[in-house]
Amino acid sequence: SQSRGLATRRRVVILGSGWAGNKLARGLNKEIYDVSVVSPVNHFLFTPFLPSTAVGTLEFRAIQEPTRTIRGLGAYYQAKARRLDPSAREVTCEDLFRGTTFRLEYDYLVCAMGCKTNTFGTPGVSEREGKEVFFLKNLSHARQIRQRTLGCFERASMPGISNAEREALLSFVVVGGGPTSCEFVSELHDFLRVDVARWYPDLAPHVRVTLVEAGPSILGSFDRALVEHYKKGLERKAIDVRTDTAVVGIKEGPHPKEDFDLTVAQLGDGTQLPFGMLVWSAGLAPVKFAESCGLEADRRTGRIQVDQYLRVEGQRGRIFAVGDCATDPSNPLPPLASVAEQQGQYLSDCFNQHYAPFTPSSSADLPPPGPVPAPVGMPFPRFLFRPSASFRHINVGGMVSMGFGGGVVDMTKADVAGAKGFKTMNGILAMLAWRGGYLSKQLSARNMIMIPLFWFKSLVFGRDISRF
Repeated sequence: SQSRGLATRRRVVILGSGWAGNKLARGLNKEIYDVSVVSPVNHFLFTPFLPSTAVGTLEFRAIQEPTRTIRGLGAYYQAKARRLDPSAREVTCEDLFRGTTFRLEYDYLVCAMGCKTNTFGTPGVSEREGKEVFFLKNLSHARQIRQRTLGCFERASMPGISNAEREALLSFVVVGGGPTSCEFVSELHDFLRVDVARWYPDLAPHVRVTLVEAGPSILGSFDRALVEHYKKGLERKAIDVRTDTAVVGIKEGPHPKEDFDLTVAQLGDGTQLPFGMLVWSAGLAPVKFAESCGLEADRRTGRIQVDQYLRVEGQRGRIFAVGDCATDPSNPLPPLASVAEQQGQYLSDCFNQHYAPFTPSSSADLPPPGPVPAPVGMPFPRFLFRPSASFRHINVGGMVSMGFGGGVVDMTKADVAGAKGFKTMNGILAMLAWRGGYLSKQLSARNMIMIPLFWFKSLVFGRDISRF
């Protein structure tokens, strides 16, 4: 009877385990759909807390949920999608261990691969990545940053090291002015002010932190007053904020006067910044599969084009795209976690409530769905919003932490009822809103318990400074 049940279920293959893919995989009715997930990482990552793990405020295990814990999941493959054959409804994947390929047949395919970091072809960034230059998109990046940060301090404490080399090692540069970059420099400052001052007191005066943003301001989409408040807060923390200038190159070579190798960030205004570590968190680019799969994509961004129902154009409703890898040309949305999560919720509702009666093996086009509830979750009840057949993003506002004791909350553009009442918030109340709001979004009781415990541990006992 089990095999007969599996044979009648529609096969849904989801490429990716991020905000959109994870939400969809968890939300689909497993009695109707046989769900398989293909992703190079075997977990969902709660990205708002990622900067905290890079300096040890939180531990890595507390901000991820294993994909295999999805109830009723048919299969998970730690692999990357390589080729797509829409006529055969088949996707070819490559496993991450042996490099062998295998094929998966589908009734419905959902592209939720996300994006990769965009280096904009800046010379030296890709070449030095993983050495002195690091991205900040997944747990492996955060682990590398943590190791490099501590390594810089241990190297700088060695006897016989010159002041020039010590100051270069203890110079930290962060590229990008978005929420991730701002939260990381804030977390880094807390680490330097509390833990470095305690365990490396002789090195603390040599530390320098620089934030570089190519645009005219940091936190570009936030309320202007909040942006100014946040920038002044960073400057009070002795963080050098440089706007209207970009990193145009990374060079590595011998110091002109002393016997050590120097890595330098070249800025567009001619400035050269020697550094021990540079974190690049500026811009997004499509992954290889999005570029090579043959699905129609936006020429400028490379994101797969979808209609108002998140269906890929020209695929008769058998292929969908959600999250950062997708865009609706008639209603382009920014690549935000809230957009991706809401798209995953919307699509799971469409599948569960409207697509189940359709026979995907037929030659007919998938009919448009009927209205589904607004794709929001607590603390914003769905009944407050009008149901819609097409995807409609609900702006629930924006929050950015400024480390311990600070932050900003921007509700000026929010669609949430009552949000216009207070519009903006900053300081410790914003930090509490940021922590409380994101803590409430955890998927397991385990993480809802572990995260406050790690916050308490960092506050009372300090961050872990072990290298292993």
